[in-house]
Amino acid sequence: MPKEPNTAPSLSIHTARAIAQGTHGDPFSVLGLHPSGKGWQLRAFVPGADSLIVLADTEIPATQIKDVPGFFTADLPARTAYRLRAIGSGTRWEFEDPFRFGPVLGEMDEYLLGEGTHKRLWQVLGAHLMTHEGVEGVHFAVWAPNAQRVSVVGDFNIWDGRRTPMRRRGPTGVWEIFVPGLTEGTTYKYELRNIDGAVMPLKSDPAGFGSEHPPANASVVRDLRGADWHDAKWMKTRAAAQNVDAPISVYEVHLASWKRAPGDRMLSYTELADQLVTYVTDMGFTHIELMPISEYPFDGSWGYQPVGLFAPTIRHGTPPEFRAFIDAAHKAGIGVLLDWVPGHFPSDAHGLGRFDGTALYEHADPREGFHQDWNTLIFNYGRTEVANYLISNALYWLEEYHLDGLRVDAVASMLYRDYSREAGQWVPNRDGGRENYEAIGLLQNMNITAYGECQGVMTVAEESTAFPGVSRPVNHGGLGFGFKWNMGWMNDTLSYMQRDPVYRKHHHHQMTFGLHYAWSENFILPISHDEVVHGKGSMIAKMPGNDAEKFANLRAYYGFMWGHPGKKLLFMGCEFAQWGEWAHARSLDWHVLEGDHSAPHLGMQSLIRDLNKLYRATPSLYVNDTRPQGFEWISAEDADGSTYAFVRRGAKADAPVVVACNFTPVERHIRLGLPVAGKWDEVLNTDASAYGGENRGNMGGVTSEAKPSHNQPHSAIVTLPPLSTVFFKPAKT
Repeated sequence: MPKEPNTAPSLSIHTARAIAQGTHGDPFSVLGLHPSGKGWQLRAFVPGADSLIVLADTEIPATQIKDVPGFFTADLPARTAYRLRAIGSGTRWEFEDPFRFGPVLGEMDEYLLGEGTHKRLWQVLGAHLMTHEGVEGVHFAVWAPNAQRVSVVGDFNIWDGRRTPMRRRGPTGVWEIFVPGLTEGTTYKYELRNIDGAVMPLKSDPAGFGSEHPPANASVVRDLRGADWHDAKWMKTRAAAQNVDAPISVYEVHLASWKRAPGDRMLSYTELADQLVTYVTDMGFTHIELMPISEYPFDGSWGYQPVGLFAPTIRHGTPPEFRAFIDAAHKAGIGVLLDWVPGHFPSDAHGLGRFDGTALYEHADPREGFHQDWNTLIFNYGRTEVANYLISNALYWLEEYHLDGLRVDAVASMLYRDYSREAGQWVPNRDGGRENYEAIGLLQNMNITAYGECQGVMTVAEESTAFPGVSRPVNHGGLGFGFKWNMGWMNDTLSYMQRDPVYRKHHHHQMTFGLHYAWSENFILPISHDEVVHGKGSMIAKMPGNDAEKFANLRAYYGFMWGHPGKKLLFMGCEFAQWGEWAHARSLDWHVLEGDHSAPHLGMQSLIRDLNKLYRATPSLYVNDTRPQGFEWISAEDADGSTYAFVRRGAKADAPVVVACNFTPVERHIRLGLPVAGKWDEVLNTDASAYGGENRGNMGGVTSEAKPSHNQPHSAIVTLPPLSTVFFKPAKT
């Protein structure tokens, strides 16, 4: 005889009411098919239905439970697939019952989720289009361990948290449900009851792949399957283009304000794939660095207060269109870096803050969990699941979108528990110190994972202190980043350049001090968005003197920067010296490149183009960027003349380059020491007329004499035009 099913507990009126009120914490133990006697009992809650019919091998009318409107039961002889037909208020509708489907997550997923070691968290959490048990729909999964009940809500269920409550997966704290019939583009959120039973504000999906257009903030189902990549050549060769021996010149971009379409519309990823990639290629930059594009609610945060960490902002298009933008850059030989923000997150009601009614992603203690500077919340890096979430997010961008690296924002704020806090406002570490061991561990593990899982990527730290070993390997005691922004160099040199030249001799060391620590990290020299906003003025506006002198100063400074050891980064608009400081809500001032007064701006743009060209074509300017053998001072002591000169060297076979700078408005004629004999070509002069200068210089080059000078065996009389930088290279023989 066939074995009878185990009889499920009988349905009580209290249980039915709990389902109808949306307070039951284990809806799958009640709804769907359950053993009953020698058969099976179907239970369904369909608000608004006056009658319900089970569509199986035959049509079976269901019985509504008295005093619980919308709750129906029906007895079936055997377990079988079925659909439901509801009739109510003169309307009839048919649908699949989500409670007839089994779980999607497997035991291994549960194990890794519970352990906090699921490297690819996005593959199990979030919203995934799939075919489950022969039916197409969407699988939702979210981590909310302290919630009493979690439901997925959207237009598909009239945003009613009683209709689609989720299944709790044991001790992992993850809730899941497969909702049949849903398609790409479905908007949704999660409705949670906290541990006290109170319904919380609706939450966006922490692992959602898409979002609505701000200010709307529901998550949107997006299909990440079937990526169409054409960048195999780049992916195989990018490791050589991103190591410390490579020429790396980065163009930092805020996509919403780089350029606007007619009507002041933001450009789409499709338009950017054409216009931005073409421009960056023409300008000779090797990389684009995107300011944060993880979905963010507030335009004024520039992306630095993200809510949708797994969602490329819809402001410019969909995930496939973002992928196509990356693909276009790669086909042009351009790498793309993403500004990644693991340091904090906003307290918007729909975001991660008190996600399940408790301090889940953040610390409960505001001394550890609240950023006083930005009124944001700080991740609890010591919580295994939170660290897993962030590291997995880093890997997500590298794998799913083929991004070539991550620039990690505000690392200093993560490393120190007392960052921007007074005594008594912070909690010491276990040893009584200020270092945040948990954040250090997170950054180390992120770098280990990124470099270990994705060949050829690079990671960059924006770290403004002297924390040791930021760009040293983890197994050597470092944080494991590939590069670090040289904030000290930027601050010192900009301070010098903003001074009237008559006073520069008293601050001569500001241009030389960076060489005392230049080899302590793998540095990138950053002129970023932070230097041209919040009243700091544009780069050209910082410069002293009349307009012509301002342009000459800035050209000389850029020449110094491109000659100096370290990779390069320049924020958009700085390359053509726009007068206005950057504003996130409008386009760059491209109009300055047109009309009667465009010449100096076009000249500046041409200079940056030629500096990039010279830099990329001259190994001595980049091969030893991170090693002392790549640099030697010729003249570092001429404070009265405000001149500097140095040699850049690459590999043994690479011709050296001599860079000489004059930061006064007075032409200088100096005997300059040179490391080798013969003719030296003047390969770039920032005073050239093509750049807006006056064409003063050395008539194309100089020839050395056997007269030692500046500890060099040869020398030549060199003309340094006012406010200029000049590059010399041995002539080819």
